[in-house]
Amino acid sequence: MTQVTLNVNNSKHEERLFMAFDLSHKTWHIAFTDGTHNRYCTVKDKNLAALDEAIKAAKKKFKLSEDCPVFSCYEAGRDGFWLDRYLRKKGINNLVVDSSSIETSRRHRRVKTDKVDAKKLLSMLVRHYNGERKHWSIVNVPSEEAEDLRRIQREIDRLIKEKGQHSARMRSLLNLDGIVVDTIGGKDWEAQLEQLRDRENKPLRPFKKGELLRENERLELVKKQINALEKEKQRLLEEELDTYPELKKVKQLMLLKGIGKASAWLYILEFFGWRDFKNRKEVGALSGLTPTPFSSGTDNKEQGISKAGNKRIRFMTVEIAWLWVRYQPQSELTQWYKERFAQGSGRMKRIGIVALARKLLISLWRYLETGEPPKGAILSF
Repeated sequence: MTQVTLNVNNSKHEERLFMAFDLSHKTWHIAFTDGTHNRYCTVKDKNLAALDEAIKAAKKKFKLSEDCPVFSCYEAGRDGFWLDRYLRKKGINNLVVDSSSIETSRRHRRVKTDKVDAKKLLSMLVRHYNGERKHWSIVNVPSEEAEDLRRIQREIDRLIKEKGQHSARMRSLLNLDGIVVDTIGGKDWEAQLEQLRDRENKPLRPFKKGELLRENERLELVKKQINALEKEKQRLLEEELDTYPELKKVKQLMLLKGIGKASAWLYILEFFGWRDFKNRKEVGALSGLTPTPFSSGTDNKEQGISKAGNKRIRFMTVEIAWLWVRYQPQSELTQWYKERFAQGSGRMKRIGIVALARKLLISLWRYLETGEPPKGAILSF
């Protein structure tokens, strides 16, 4: 009997173009591949017309159709997310990658060039779309409105630091003459300077006095800008809830006793407002509050929290955890903390408050998702 074998080719190659950027200050280094062949080119920084031509040239080189899907990636950095939005408008599937999650060689010396970086990103991009999804971290890109709205709190934080710098500078200048004052700056600062005397009962020298007056002008300007931004935040919470849906979540968080406007604003605009968390592990990981055990052979130790992700949220959550213990004494989270850490040493209390901070952050996420507050929490309507 003659055996007949039917040959069917089921390995039809799917057309795909992969593209990885290494974005430098003057030149963009771009690596392309279709899965079998590679191509490398450079274009001038932010030259989008040249970028479009480079994509067309790559498709022609690899003999791909003009409408074949394009997949790209670049590292999160100083260029922000405008390029991601441009690529997506062009129909390109782009990913913004957390640079700290990219694999690197552990050798003391290794090759580090823009071309090598682009090729490395390209290989990881291909691995990603071939099903290997856990070898790097993808940044969740906020909407343009959400990104713009979070500028308010970030500017306030920067201005508060600047305010402290001006105050410290003025105190240091006075301390050079052995002068210590209770309050620094203000509208009557010039009159105060006229009355100040050094340890030899001499008035301030004219150039130092002039410097102190100019520092006070900058200090007053910073205070004025902080007040203006705080008023703008309050206006948005009262009048723009329909324009910015994230602000509704800010008001929802403010219902919990112990969480004020500043912390609720930071939680939503930097963390919860535009992200889609799938589980509590993702919440903990992005805040950098997850443990990092080290176990190799006979070595077993805990290295502390990872401190990865959003440091603003991590700082705020630990601060709010202390306030939670104070203002929410009957909540289940506070009782958990008191049973395990309240009677311990100062070090144990600090370790416990970090653990509480992670639990609290997860509870706040569930509260925003389901509307059910943490067990035993007091709402202030």
